[in-house]
Parts: sequence; structure tokens; C-alpha cells
Amino acid sequence: MDRQLEFYGQGLPYLGGNKYPGKLVVVEGADCSGRSWQVNSLRNWLEEEGHAVLDTGLRRSNLVGGAIQEAKNGNTLGKTTFSLLYATDFADQLENKILPALAAGFVVLSDRYIFTLMARDIVRGASRDWLRKLYGFAPVPDIIFYLQVEPQVLLYRAFEKYGTLDYWESGMDICLSSDMFESFQIYQSLLARQFDQMAEEFGFNVLDGEESPETIQEKIRRDIERFFNGVNINERRSTINVCG
Repeated sequence: MDRQLEFYGQGLPYLGGNKYPGKLVVVEGADCSGRSWQVNSLRNWLEEEGHAVLDTGLRRSNLVGGAIQEAKNGNTLGKTTFSLLYATDFADQLENKILPALAAGFVVLSDRYIFTLMARDIVRGASRDWLRKLYGFAPVPDIIFYLQVEPQVLLYRAFEKYGTLDYWESGMDICLSSDMFESFQIYQSLLARQFDQMAEEFGFNVLDGEESPETIQEKIRRDIERFFNGVNINERRSTINVCG
């Protein structure tokens, strides 16, 4: 059924009465929480079921995606620049990828969404009022899955996957500790606290990210099927009110 989009704020006025029959599915969680594996598996399954699928995520904008990575590689991003570049990346993808796909009836799978961006910004001291205004143009997803993983497990997975820790995912830019191991755990704990506070407010479907990937995928598919069959699995909120 065609529908008009809901937004977390004033939205995009120029959309008018446009109809968007597609579905927006978000998978959230920290780096190494297993999000990308779940999105890839979910995309393959949905396509096998006959759905047209677009997958997206952070830093995939043709406009600024490369610039963000280049700046991160040099560890040169200030807090405000960090925030605005990611907001621009999201806005560009929304206008040029996400909205056209939803209008065409696609299932859009988002490997992280504005919740990661807001959590990072809050930890770095951004104003909650400013964030509410900044991301008020974001559409409300149909379903939000959150993979909840303890920081210590993320630490182990990061070394297993990369062999080292990432400067930004360790929060080294905000001087939490001179020791990267300690900084990583502090930073990831602060992010987890923000995600936990957002979970109830924004209707996250919280999953144990420490279960096997196959078990998690089975639960995600079950809820996707229920949603497609008209079962309301989440009580979604349509206003941003980031908790402290």
C-alpha cells in the first residue's frame, strides 16, 4: 500500500504528497557487532523472496563519502566537522538513493542510520536540541533492529577482524584515555549507553548480538515476515527526544 513518509521533525517540505510504497529497514549496532553480515544475508533472502532491494550505510555518498574517509585517515576531523560531514553524507544518500528507491517500491536496508550518528555526537558533547533539528529531515524507519554487544566482546572482535583498534572507534579524538585499549572500552560503553536509551524511545527491536549470526538472522527474518504480513512489531515514535 502506498503511504506518505513520517519524519523525526519537519521533514522535507518539497516532497508534498508523494507516495512511498517501499519499506525502510535499519540494522544498528557498534562496529564489529555483526551488522554488515546480517544486512548482506537479509538482502539475499529478500531478493530470493522476490523483493527489489537497495542496501546503504554510512560514508556511501558520492558527494562526501570519500572526503570523510580521507579526513579520518589523517585524524584531522574536529567534532563539528565530523558531525556535519556525516549529516551531509546521510542527506545526500537520502535524496539520491533512499527516497527514489522507496518511491519505486524497494526494500531499503540501511547498515546503520541516524542513531549511530546521534550517539557519536552526543558522546562528543553535541547539543541534543541541535541534533533534533539537524536530523529532523530523516524518515522514520519501518523497522529498526539493534545488535547489542558488550564492549569487551567488541574489543575481541575488533582484534580478530582488523588486528588492531581504530582511532575513531576508540574515541581517541576526545581524550578519554591515553591508552587505546582503555579508551576503546570507555568510548564503546558510552555509545552503548546512548543506544540503550534510544532503544525504547525509537522502538528498537533489540537483539542479542552475541548469539550466533544464524540465530540472529532467523529472528530478523521472522520479524520482517510478520511486518510484511501486517503485524506491528514495534511501537514507533515520530519525534526526536534524545535522552540524557
